[in-house]
Amino acid sequence: MKTDKKELMWHIPLLIAVFIQLWPIVFMISTSLKDMDQIFQATLNPLPFPPTLNNYTTVLEDFPLLTYIYNTFIIAAGTTAMKVITSVLAAFAFIYYDFKYKETIFNSMLLTFFIPVTVLIMPNYLLMSKLNLLNHPLGVMLPAFADGMGIFLMRQTMRGIPKALLEAAILDGAKPFVILRRVILPLIKPSVIAVAILFFINSWNEYFWPLLVLQDKDMYTLPLALQMFISAEGGSEWGIAMAVAVLTSLPPLILYVFCQKFILNTFMQSGVKG
Repeated sequence: MKTDKKELMWHIPLLIAVFIQLWPIVFMISTSLKDMDQIFQATLNPLPFPPTLNNYTTVLEDFPLLTYIYNTFIIAAGTTAMKVITSVLAAFAFIYYDFKYKETIFNSMLLTFFIPVTVLIMPNYLLMSKLNLLNHPLGVMLPAFADGMGIFLMRQTMRGIPKALLEAAILDGAKPFVILRRVILPLIKPSVIAVAILFFINSWNEYFWPLLVLQDKDMYTLPLALQMFISAEGGSEWGIAMAVAVLTSLPPLILYVFCQKFILNTFMQSGVKG
């Protein structure tokens, strides 16, 4: 009985934390299914009665959602692809090659985790301006083409590959690129998928940097378009705004639901191998 009471005491704060995390999502979905009368009469009631799809119909008819989805997808997919490539290649270099100051360089790269993103905004903005990439999707993507966390996770994953496999490939005369493509990548494929999903979700939800770079409304991403829509409506059309928010959140949520095991396994591996 004492053990059960202790477990219950640990579960209570866990359930409270889960509720706090999930409540905004529940509120967003329920509000998107309410009309204006329900929203103001039962704001905190999570059960819309009766539910309505009028907010979604209005969004799909009056809001150029497909254009914003296309803009967001192009930026998120391009950024993700380049981050994965640079992370895999850099991690392979740290594992495969022995060169002077290798550990120093790697540890210096880890220090970038502690640099606030806001510190880098001005230098990146000035660089994009010099390159004439303001108001261009590439201006949003270019500063994010390399990621220290991705390099760290890929390196930790590659460290779990038996060195005998690499040595056997070297003895067979395989070149470094062949070893990477035929030996390492098939073994770390789940981790690559997990890291790619994390990169995609982060890029999909990015707000502040695209706000600085993109100027034409036709080039806006979904987070920018959502804020523009809420401002245009004066913040009064809660149901429609929540419908836009739900549609904006669906792609990354679906990706995470189907691929969460890859993400969890990747972080577990990175923690086990020091």
